[in-house]
Amino acid sequence: MEQRKPNRALAAIATIIMLSICIMMVLFLGYAIGRSTVAEPRLSAETTLPLPEVTGGIRGEQFGVDKNINEETIDQYIGREDAVYRDMRMLKDPANYEAIEGDSYLSGYVEGFEIVPYPYIINVKGLPEAVGDSYSGSTLFTEQADGEIVANYEESMEILETLFPRDKVIFLMCGGGGYAGMTKDLLVKLGWDKDKIYNVGGYWSYAGSHDVKVKRERNGKTVYDFWKVPYHNLEIFDDLTLAANYEK
Repeated sequence: MEQRKPNRALAAIATIIMLSICIMMVLFLGYAIGRSTVAEPRLSAETTLPLPEVTGGIRGEQFGVDKNINEETIDQYIGREDAVYRDMRMLKDPANYEAIEGDSYLSGYVEGFEIVPYPYIINVKGLPEAVGDSYSGSTLFTEQADGEIVANYEESMEILETLFPRDKVIFLMCGGGGYAGMTKDLLVKLGWDKDKIYNVGGYWSYAGSHDVKVKRERNGKTVYDFWKVPYHNLEIFDDLTLAANYEK
């Protein structure tokens, strides 16, 4: 019995159809995955940032919180390669921030921010009377009565420049905006570019989608998962070299 020879034209058409179907499926799958991974609109690292601009009202006057990049908008600016993100709170602050409806504990933070306790950098001044005093031990720097900033250790400036690179955009945050504003003032006094530093306000007012909770309830008690906090330990003064002009 004579075998039929395959129709090469039909075979070629069938192959083309199958390849087209496979390509369409791959493209559709890629699109679906891409759609599923987009959590919120986000500006690219190449997007030009608005210049820092202090907001109106008491938050601007007392703390210097930025008008354009703050707790309400910071989610759009997370993850930029040209920026660093610093939360200036202590894990447990001696000051009574509960007196102004805050939290003396670091109960949570915004994803992407690293914790750098401001009270270990320089002596704290200008807190609201109701909260009392913060940490008053050794610090990297001291602001003297005349406003002069003095390094207490030979490594003080190196530490500051490592934590706050001069060539990066710096986003600062804390509980209510105070420590962040103080940090910006300090950096500007020491020569940092004020147009690259943003006080984005306070975690206590943050309601975005990058909230990392540290405070939780366990067996009827409040506990703090400090192990999950990206924390820079600055309480290392015994390991540093005293500056020649150091005054305790």
